[in-house]
Amino acid sequence: MHFQSSDEQQQLADSLGRLLAHHYGFEQRRAIAASAAGWSEAAWRRIAGLGVTTIGIPESFGGLGGGAVDRLPAMQAFGRALLLEPFLASSVLAACAVREGATDAMKDALLPALASGELRLAWAHDEADAGHGHAPRRIATRARRVGGRWHLHGLKSLVLHAGAAQRFVVSARIDGGVDADADADADADAESTVALFLVTPGSAGLALREFRLVDDTPAGELALDGAVGEALGDVADGGRARAAIDAALSAGSAAVCADMVGTMQMAFALTTAYVNTRKQFGRPIGEYQALRHRIAEMAVSLEMARSMAIAAAAAADAPGAAASAIDLARAKLAIGRHARTLCQAAIQSHGGIGMTEDYAVGHCLRRIHVLDHLFGDVEAQAARLARLHHQDQGDML
Repeated sequence: MHFQSSDEQQQLADSLGRLLAHHYGFEQRRAIAASAAGWSEAAWRRIAGLGVTTIGIPESFGGLGGGAVDRLPAMQAFGRALLLEPFLASSVLAACAVREGATDAMKDALLPALASGELRLAWAHDEADAGHGHAPRRIATRARRVGGRWHLHGLKSLVLHAGAAQRFVVSARIDGGVDADADADADADAESTVALFLVTPGSAGLALREFRLVDDTPAGELALDGAVGEALGDVADGGRARAAIDAALSAGSAAVCADMVGTMQMAFALTTAYVNTRKQFGRPIGEYQALRHRIAEMAVSLEMARSMAIAAAAAADAPGAAASAIDLARAKLAIGRHARTLCQAAIQSHGGIGMTEDYAVGHCLRRIHVLDHLFGDVEAQAARLARLHHQDQGDML
């Protein structure tokens, strides 16, 4: 699939690439990962200063507008740098949920600050009950109105950059109902039961357990035991809340696809540089036929993934299209497979050094492992494609 960046997109991508090359080299990233926070506020300010955090936010709120396609070059640059800052959590997932599901007053209060990078939100939606198959509509967290305020009860299992968030965007059911047999694409309850809430860190009834993912990305688990939440949108409009959740998950999936392509680019560049300089028996190992074939296969995987990332972004920007869900699932499945194949081949080409902490190529595979599991891994996407195909066949009968 061909994709041509606009002049503005290319200029922003070039500026971002120069910034990351100068301020976010691998050793600088290792220092950030070893810090207590696990991310750099200075790096976040530099990224926001370029205007990257304005992508996807309407111009009326200080943003550049656009969507997943406009975000594609930036996400690839972040993948090449193995970025640890909370862009996906705040500027993609949470910002999309606010844009699609918040009241006008909430948008006025949140979107300008998100665009400038002054406000950082975290998306608290995933739950342990969703299981390996990634069932995003199985929401067990419940919200009850007591004394004029909403109190939330439940457990959110994977909240990216929870420790960096100034507020959490939490999904919950008004009545607490959930069907334990609901699959990934079926909503067991009426749409009116779903709503989004803002919860402030440190609130009574909120417990946060922070941890790091295998690629050093900061994350956390939220335990809600009566924590007070402020409704993000109209709680009576469950359809809008559901649409906001679906839009956030689609945008997140497309962003992760682009991030994986950037990570693949990094692993491929490291490998080609290594095999062309590492000598054995007086000649670069890249001249040996077996390695030349491996490099060629890696190049094919990279180009396939690059095209699929474009398809994923286009699908996320057209949520009403009939084939969007299928295109997005197919893209994430294909990229996940190609990314693992490429990164494993990169490590094999490096030999023992590829598995060390001091060398970047092993960290590429770790990042791919995390990104593959976000929003459903290869196996989950295959199962989802089967369900969607079955539904299409049923509609035709």
